[in-house]
Formats: sequence, structure tokens, C-alpha cells
Amino acid sequence: MAASEISATHSQGAANRRPEFAHSAGSGDWLIDVWVQPGASRNEPAGLFQGRLKLKLSAPAVENKANKALVKYVARLLGLKQRDVELVKGHTCRAKTLAIASNSEPAWDRLVPGDNG
Repeated sequence: MAASEISATHSQGAANRRPEFAHSAGSGDWLIDVWVQPGASRNEPAGLFQGRLKLKLSAPAVENKANKALVKYVARLLGLKQRDVELVKGHTCRAKTLAIASNSEPAWDRLVPGDNG
């Protein structure tokens, strides 16, 4: 195998590596741990915080608005339907866990732009 092929194979493997905030929960199910910063100027990923994916959300943390915005935003980033993303833990705090239903492992790099492992 040529050096360029080895490099390309290694890079591809790194891109598919599961990040620390994502966990398999069985056949077609995934859990992701997130840290939410509501009331931000815009929706955007903001790296990692305490082993969780940090997401800034423009929605305020009142009347469940930030939780609804979180589900919608993560579904959009992963190219899934909103019904495939569910908030399962952390309804009233910033540390949250989302359940993801997907037939294949989601493209985690869509949640952390510029992260190549």
C-alpha cells in the first residue's frame, strides 16, 4: 500500500471516530451528552465542556423554549427528523442527554465543525 493510501485510510478512520460525548445505546440508538448555553446571540456548536458537546442556543431558558430549540437544532445538524431526537435527561439544567434514533451512526463531525479527531 502506498504512503498516500495509508494516509488517506488513517484520515478516514479518524473522521469516523466516535467523540467522547456520543455513546451507543443499542441497535440504531445513540446517546449524546450536551451542555447548553441558552440565550446566546445565535445557535452554534462551541466545542467541548466537561466531556459534553457545548451548544449555544439563541432560545431563552423559559417555558421549555431552549429544550425545544435544542432538539430541533441537533436534528437539523445531523440531517434527521425532529422525532428522531429526544431529550431524555436534564430538562431543567444545562447538562442534558439526548437520544438519537438512526439506522446508521450519525455524522458526529457535523456537531463539531473543524474537529478531525
